[in-house]
Amino acid sequence: MPHLEHDRLVFLALGESAADDSDRTHLDACPPCRDELDSLRHVAGLGAATQDLRDLPDPPEHLWQGITAEIRAAEQLPTLVPGRGQPVAAERADDPPPPAAAPAPRRARRARWSRYAVTAVAAAALAVVGTVAVLREEAPPEQAVTARATLVAYGSTPPAARGDARVLGNGELHLHVTNLPAVPGYYEVWLINPQNMEMFSVGVLGSGPDVLLPLPPNVDLAQYSVVDVSAEEFDNNTAHSGDSLLRGSLTG
Repeated sequence: MPHLEHDRLVFLALGESAADDSDRTHLDACPPCRDELDSLRHVAGLGAATQDLRDLPDPPEHLWQGITAEIRAAEQLPTLVPGRGQPVAAERADDPPPPAAAPAPRRARRARWSRYAVTAVAAAALAVVGTVAVLREEAPPEQAVTARATLVAYGSTPPAARGDARVLGNGELHLHVTNLPAVPGYYEVWLINPQNMEMFSVGVLGSGPDVLLPLPPNVDLAQYSVVDVSAEEFDNNTAHSGDSLLRGSLTG
């Protein structure tokens, strides 16, 4: 029975293509293809789990060297004799070499390389996660808070939406928000001068509840004292949309 092409399995694992009736029928009856698809989906899941990671240092060089060494070591493993399940013994110098074995079927070679590739990608993903853990463990002591604001729902925003803004001693603004309504675009953070309504963007709030944004070094928080979180659209317009979701005033 012919197997599904490797590229087809990759597209199915990534969700780039939906399985049709023939694919499902084949996968139901073919354990090797089903196992390969499960492995590819596992790797795709590891990659998806790291999508929210930002601004991480590159893993150390010795980590990649170790991954490469593992793959090369796996390539040197003894080959199983078809039908016996036993490794081929190393040849003795005084024994005549056995007849040349037929090359491994293309599917077997491809499946073996797929396992090596899956191992390498999984190791790389775990290395990134491990780097995050190290960074969290070695995070610097908590910064002093020089000003803070309680952010409350603004305008037609549901009243359950809330937030907290803290200006840290190192010149960064930390925001923690909850229950923001879903928007088709993105959330942007602003500082506003309530006297003349001049404002400037501090940065973008991602999909998570927390963000740490650098403040301009010469900003006068006595004037630009209002923290605003707005709903913005992907329209290439850098001005405030006028749709504020949260607001609060900084106090020392």
